[in-house]
Amino acid sequence: MVMPGKFITLEGSEGAGKSTSLNTLCQHLTSAGIDVYQTREPGGTPMAEAIREVMLADWQESVSGLTELLLVFAARLQHLTHEIKPRLAKGQWVVCDRFTDATYAYQGVARGTPLQYVASLENWVQADLRPDLTLYLDLDPEIGRQRIAGREQDRMENEQAEFFRAVRAGYLQRVTTEPAMQLIDASQSIDEVHAAILAVVEPFMRQHLV
Repeated sequence: MVMPGKFITLEGSEGAGKSTSLNTLCQHLTSAGIDVYQTREPGGTPMAEAIREVMLADWQESVSGLTELLLVFAARLQHLTHEIKPRLAKGQWVVCDRFTDATYAYQGVARGTPLQYVASLENWVQADLRPDLTLYLDLDPEIGRQRIAGREQDRMENEQAEFFRAVRAGYLQRVTTEPAMQLIDASQSIDEVHAAILAVVEPFMRQHLV
């Protein structure tokens, strides 16, 4: 019988260094002989990526938190159905750039959408699937905005400072309630952040590798 794979997610707001940390983490897992699939949310399948483009585009009309929430979970259902669940069932480890903790932080707390809406969709779309380990890269939003100042920004990245403060508050709230969620201080140097991530991941690997 094939043992199901493990589901690891990375969270954090803009400028926290998720992309670099994700690549380093996947390389480390691969070097340990683990079959790893790297993906992202919203996205991960052609249809889900198309929904991502719609969600992040700069529309002339207002976009409510509830609209964003429904789009996120529509993309998530495609992603779970066609990639995440089948790969976990085959024994692959899936490492995902953002997942439902981001939805609670962005569409829930920061947009002001009732958290029970998020929870209801989470239970409906995901059933009992939750990450086995979540690494939250915590960073002062002002530092994050400075880090991304020189790049082209989408509708979400163009939000005001108070939005990103609310996002951080949403994440920090999740850290207190989700046992699988581990906080990493992303204000450190890249090498220090990667060392902190590996300090969490190494015992997790030892626990779950047979």
